[in-house]
Amino acid sequence: MTATARRPVTSDAAPAASGGRGLRAVLLAVIAVGLVALGGALAVGLGIGRQDAPTADSVDAGFARDMSTHHLQAVEMANLARDRSTDPDVRQLAFDIAETQQNQVGRMEGWLSLWGVPVSGGEPMSWMAGDHTGHTENGLMPGMATEQELAQLRTATGTPFDVLFLQLMTRHHQGGSEMAQYAQTHAQEWAVRRLASSIVETQTAETGLMVSMLKERGAEPLPAP
Repeated sequence: MTATARRPVTSDAAPAASGGRGLRAVLLAVIAVGLVALGGALAVGLGIGRQDAPTADSVDAGFARDMSTHHLQAVEMANLARDRSTDPDVRQLAFDIAETQQNQVGRMEGWLSLWGVPVSGGEPMSWMAGDHTGHTENGLMPGMATEQELAQLRTATGTPFDVLFLQLMTRHHQGGSEMAQYAQTHAQEWAVRRLASSIVETQTAETGLMVSMLKERGAEPLPAP
């Protein structure tokens, strides 16, 4: 009987595994470089690690500080409408405003913390050049509701509540847009200018919507700030 010659046993599993490990290493390296680049871009956008980060009296810090306060009143009014209105369109609008502006407050307060700037204090609106005509006799920022108006909103019900909410929020948006327009062109940091631009765009669209909603309910907006 002739012995059957045995062929040497070979396997391509090892090279495949080796190639897979090599490809994985390349991909991980590419991802790592991308994350470093992204992190660097974000840091540059916020002024992190720079010697000339925004100071407390800068447009960037003033806008972030004052717009946060401005936004928080809008969130307060929107939460009232979301919880108390029976009009589905008003409730949806209020939900959108509360969610958007609360998120933006978090971003702006985060910037202030990164810049080492207090999130409160300072003279409101001092970052806007000149004598700003949007101030009210009560020292409020442009478009903000007075305590008396807020008290009236808290006690209103039904359609009168919806109308007052839309009137107060329309004026509030108009004042906020004015502040954002200034920051859009005068802020130092790209991230601040970009947020200001987004606020102008969003609040202009919502203002148009609220004016239409008021007309549908037989009402008119309050005088612009």
